[in-house]
Amino acid sequence: MLKRFLFPLAVLLLFVLACAAETLRVMSFNVRYPAKGDGPNRWELRQDTLVRTIRHKNPDLMGTQELFYIQGQHIVENLPEYEWFGNSRRGNREDEHMGVFYKRSKLRVIESGNLWLSETPEVAGSQAWGATLPRMVTWALFEMEASGKRFYFYNTHFHHTAQGAQARVNSARLIASRISNLPKDVPLILTGDFNSAAPDSEPYKILAAPLRDAWVSAARKIGPEGTSSGFRGDSSGRRIDWIMYRGPFTVLEAETVTYNEDGRYPSDHFPVLAVLEF
Repeated sequence: MLKRFLFPLAVLLLFVLACAAETLRVMSFNVRYPAKGDGPNRWELRQDTLVRTIRHKNPDLMGTQELFYIQGQHIVENLPEYEWFGNSRRGNREDEHMGVFYKRSKLRVIESGNLWLSETPEVAGSQAWGATLPRMVTWALFEMEASGKRFYFYNTHFHHTAQGAQARVNSARLIASRISNLPKDVPLILTGDFNSAAPDSEPYKILAAPLRDAWVSAARKIGPEGTSSGFRGDSSGRRIDWIMYRGPFTVLEAETVTYNEDGRYPSDHFPVLAVLEF
């Protein structure tokens, strides 16, 4: 009699535990701004390939870099399951955004904002440390619709020139400092194009102290390690696009996405994807 009682109870417990586990598909994607000089790779010729890349990989949450407003609008017009938000690095809609896209069926924004990677982070358009352009973070506190679990999300793009090495180091220090001041019991995910090679660069080491690298932690890896592809599908580039995290996540899978259509790539970077399980 006891065995008859315990067996369905065990099945019920396994079912409850399975339901409690939630997955989150997170993508970081430098979409390449709409540069007229890109010739056969200009935005209007690759925009639909980019949309199909996102549809194919189906992220729940995506941090973008080099996104112009018209690009963001094109994405949500063709993928209406997503919302997006963000200001440009000038504090308006007239330059590159760190646009954040999320599925409204899965996630809800509790609060959001921007900070600039400078000595005056609250001043829109501010720059410092030898950077020739403003650089920034767009962030949000998200809540999972199904469970109510919350997590912070930071999305960024570090300075790109050789002369901007100190700017990249100081940007990493600023983000690490901001993270340290957030509630410790709330998980966090960081995406971005860091223009710094993992795992050897100083910015990586600074951020790897409070955070873990999804590529390193993943139970399964797909695709090449390099992410700077130059529209050519070149997989020998450095791994400069990362997804990092803290909190009770298991990384089921990490992928460098090499999707293309007859040799046309959606961007000059491979997007990266991580499947995280709470």
